[in-house]
Amino acid sequence: MAVVEPSLVLERRLLREHSHLIALDEVGRGALAGPVAVGATVVDAAAARRRVPQGLRDSKLVPEKRRPEVAERAGAWAPASAVGWATNAEIDEVGIMRALGLAASRAIIAACGDAWEASSALVILDGNHDYVSAVHPGPLTVRSIIKADRDCASVAAASVLAKVARDALMVELAPEFPDYQWDRNKGYASIEHREAIRLRGLTRHHRSSWAIADAPTLF
Repeated sequence: MAVVEPSLVLERRLLREHSHLIALDEVGRGALAGPVAVGATVVDAAAARRRVPQGLRDSKLVPEKRRPEVAERAGAWAPASAVGWATNAEIDEVGIMRALGLAASRAIIAACGDAWEASSALVILDGNHDYVSAVHPGPLTVRSIIKADRDCASVAAASVLAKVARDALMVELAPEFPDYQWDRNKGYASIEHREAIRLRGLTRHHRSSWAIADAPTLF
């Protein structure tokens, strides 16, 4: 199957009606340990006229060793960007969907800062469900787009930024609990990760409200 390269066709069309866009994508929704992360990129007409950063794809399609350099180019291309987080404790407390909303709202606030107005932007959200509007402290105009991380360069950029940031965090946490091999599985349900949970139980970084022992193997 041919790899679809993300473009700025949709962004350029939407920017005829909006001064700027905020693109969102999440990473870590299905992990057993660690936080969920949402990347946000702010794109205006000037950015949309520039070329798509070299090598940019949905983060799942970018080889792991190349992701940091692609993320660096994506961050330089977007006028503003940020990654928002919701902890495993927050996931346990409020559930994954609301935690995604918290992370997305934090990403929007961080990316916009004092320079960009979130309420006047169109928010492009990868997927088919708006999980951010009900959580964000101000009004948002959100458009959920299935496969936006594949087709839209702004969302692909958000995806790569979030993936690189979350992977780096899980690698940083790995030496504290080496048996779980988070440097390799990034908190997802690898065979080794599940076996370590069976033998040693859950750590303070696990999502303890989940039925982790019976989680399907993803790697």
